[in-house]
Amino acid sequence: MNYDEAFRMSIDEPERFWGEVAEGLDWHRKWDQVLDFTDPPHYRWFVGGELNTCYNALDRHCENGRGDQIALIYDSPVTGGTIEKFTYSEIRHRVARFAGALRDQGVEKGDTVVIYMPMIPEALVAMFACARIGAIHSVVFGGFAPKELAIRIDDAKPKVIVSASCGIEGKKIIPYHPLLDQAIDIAEWKPDHVIMYQRPEVTSDMVEGRDLDWNEVVDAAEPADCVPVKATDPLYILYTSGTTGIPKGVVRDNGGHAVALLWTMKHIYGIEPGDIWWTASDVGWVVGHSYIIYAPLLLGATTVMYEGKPIGTPDAGAFWRVISEHGVKVMFTAPTAFRAIKREDPEGEFMSKYDLSKFETLFLAGERTDPDTYFWATKLLGVPVYDHWWQTETAWAITGNFRDLTTFEVKPGSATMPVPGYDVHILDPDGKELPRGQEGIIGVKLPLPPGCFTGLWQNEKRYIESYMDPFPGYYFTGDGGYIDEDGYVFVMGRVDDVINVAGHRLSTGAMEEIISHHPDVAECAVVGAHDKLKGQVPIGFVVLKKGATTPEEEILTDLVQRVRGEVGPIACFKQAAFVDRLPKTRSGKVLRGTIRKIADGANYSTPSTIDDPTSLDEIEDAVGTIGYGKED
Repeated sequence: MNYDEAFRMSIDEPERFWGEVAEGLDWHRKWDQVLDFTDPPHYRWFVGGELNTCYNALDRHCENGRGDQIALIYDSPVTGGTIEKFTYSEIRHRVARFAGALRDQGVEKGDTVVIYMPMIPEALVAMFACARIGAIHSVVFGGFAPKELAIRIDDAKPKVIVSASCGIEGKKIIPYHPLLDQAIDIAEWKPDHVIMYQRPEVTSDMVEGRDLDWNEVVDAAEPADCVPVKATDPLYILYTSGTTGIPKGVVRDNGGHAVALLWTMKHIYGIEPGDIWWTASDVGWVVGHSYIIYAPLLLGATTVMYEGKPIGTPDAGAFWRVISEHGVKVMFTAPTAFRAIKREDPEGEFMSKYDLSKFETLFLAGERTDPDTYFWATKLLGVPVYDHWWQTETAWAITGNFRDLTTFEVKPGSATMPVPGYDVHILDPDGKELPRGQEGIIGVKLPLPPGCFTGLWQNEKRYIESYMDPFPGYYFTGDGGYIDEDGYVFVMGRVDDVINVAGHRLSTGAMEEIISHHPDVAECAVVGAHDKLKGQVPIGFVVLKKGATTPEEEILTDLVQRVRGEVGPIACFKQAAFVDRLPKTRSGKVLRGTIRKIADGANYSTPSTIDDPTSLDEIEDAVGTIGYGKED
């Protein structure tokens, strides 16, 4: 089946399309109805069906003769080069025992469990153990600030919290137990127990009566069998940032999620059972949920779990080593990772040390892949580089390119075509569809395909107001962009990243793209700062490539001329500051909203997701050195 056939069937005959995909899973009870349309905007997939996600990801492979195949490769340069490999049988055994340990602590089907762990195999075990017994897991990124963790504890109300004694960020060891203790003290909800995995780098002091040692509870437990759940029952809650500052608990179901992720591994990424697949992300993010944990194992592939960084663990060749050493076929990571490598090693000298002959494709997502990064990575690697666009709410790609369906020519700056299942439209503020080539708000016509969120945890009102009310009949993505004459989708950034300069609506993403083309620029962020005369004016924050020798004044003049030439004088782009690094989340997204507040002189709080809080000090210093808001 080619792309056109698959896309047409997914939109015109969604029940037939996804029903055929679902036959590739093992069901305890087959569904009564593939898609329930009766209560829009609440659409439900595989109603009446029962299955178990853990069984489909582990047990069925063992029962079908793949038990001795490697399921997980754990690669941890931050612990001195630890590499461990686990077969499907070994992972199933560990998961069943830990599921038994959870059951011994009173965790049952429908209960919630918060997982607060670093990138270690036990995180995968804990997630699958919850799925095995029908419990709902909520993974919180390891090292999150106590206040933010407490908010999530109060919202999820976990019976048990699973954690580890520490995480390791580069060379820095971060004890988790003190952070967790503070969070539990702050939270109104108190878990019955904390199960703590003691890492050799740090030994936690246990709270008597509350804390339990991972190894001790596992040793005392009997393996638990898989518990069938309804396809529409929640698999997990994942918290994502909200405009109010209060996180939104995205709810994922079991049935639609398993069906969609199974389809994507072959048709988007070209992965077959037994292939080596690596997603360089974290289990605390949606990418980690979907493509470190669930999708590769649902298919029967081998997944790599990497506890390290693209640079500094130990150098800018870290990614090339992992790909070479483990024979990775396809990799998925964020553009930020490659911008970091490009900055440290612009000529790609580290890559020459490694054999990448088994590596076939690089997929990028998390934020827009600027054309300069695309061209650099494509030239360096000599393999296809594909940008694709998706969100925490969707769990998988909305637009992208395909290794198994039709493979489209890449247009740098575009996330290519809508993925089958997503009916993408460009809307004006009144909800009217705009013609091709005209920029507007990206909406997806309902129903969303399987695997997308089914709501927000115990917050129906916010779900409707945030996502369904803005454009009735559409899912409001919050992103702006356009579809060109060939059907390619260009995602230009969040709608709130569109600035209004003297009545002209301009995309900061378009300006970032122009600035990123400069040969000395590694990465940049452009935000709109308040201006009494023009409403807003754009300010750039620019990171130069390592070894750049051109004077900053000369670079700035060139950047201003480039933006003026391609966007026009109406952009009023005149000011930029050069910084050593941009403030980012741990998943690599630039904190543009926080940068904007700093530029406006507004009060802001340090986001709990930030990778390095000191980067905000640098932005503050940079803002203090430049002037803006002057009449053009």
